[in-house]
Amino acid sequence: MNNKLETISNLFEDKEIRSVWDSEKEDYYFSVVDVISILTDAKIPRNYWSDLKRKLIFEGSELHEKIVQLKLKAQDGKMRVTDVLDTKGIFRLIESIPSPKAEPFKLWLANLGDERINEVFDPEIAIKRAIDYYRKRGYSDKWIEVRLKGILDRNKLTDIWKKGGISKNYEYGILTNEIYKEWSSMKASEYKAYKGIRKESLGDNMTDIEVALTDLGEIATRELAKEHKPYGLEQNKKIAKMGGHAAKVARDDIEKNLGKSVISNKNSLNYKYIDEKLLEDKNEI
Repeated sequence: MNNKLETISNLFEDKEIRSVWDSEKEDYYFSVVDVISILTDAKIPRNYWSDLKRKLIFEGSELHEKIVQLKLKAQDGKMRVTDVLDTKGIFRLIESIPSPKAEPFKLWLANLGDERINEVFDPEIAIKRAIDYYRKRGYSDKWIEVRLKGILDRNKLTDIWKKGGISKNYEYGILTNEIYKEWSSMKASEYKAYKGIRKESLGDNMTDIEVALTDLGEIATRELAKEHKPYGLEQNKKIAKMGGHAAKVARDDIEKNLGKSVISNKNSLNYKYIDEKLLEDKNEI
């Protein structure tokens, strides 16, 4: 875990919530007391949280088991141990707070859930939502077409892995990293760090050549797996490395002719992560 203090501004009525980015889990841990301070009228948020925590324990809520303690910078500048929850845990906490201030967030969560249920009955809604999102971000229709095809190819690969005895999320992550490491010399998390992104999609922040090499590595892995029929994690790791090598050969050839690396640290974000906060406009940095 990267324990370097990170804070997120402009959330919860422009008030600040202390948070820590977990680079391994690729998620934030948020200060529970800070959230309670914003969403309630409690004079002493820490006492409010103690009472709520006892209530959650009495009710047998699993949320209590998700609490993690980390050191965060207090108002006096000292690092003090405090209760934190990940993103999912914070949403569940908000649902547990009986406060009028929490109602807008509960309504937002309810609307979000309704949208996802509608997408189950009509998947085209999700596809349209993705296309609209990419267009608003300035991506061309050609780029969107290639990106969606890459996602489809990725699903075909995971289907093959599933047939080959892969069932756990961490196993899919291991196999994906085998492909990435072979052609880019970086795991997916390292690639993200190199590009300065966190929860954002790596594919959405790649150049055309990087996307093509990623797709080539995954398609090659899929076809090799179909031919050799590996079973279990270790056998599939060998095939994934072979697929990644196909992309590495292509990368080496491109770089030989270009005279420079095709691995870029550029991203498509309109903000940049720094030590203390998240700035929304790179021009302000």
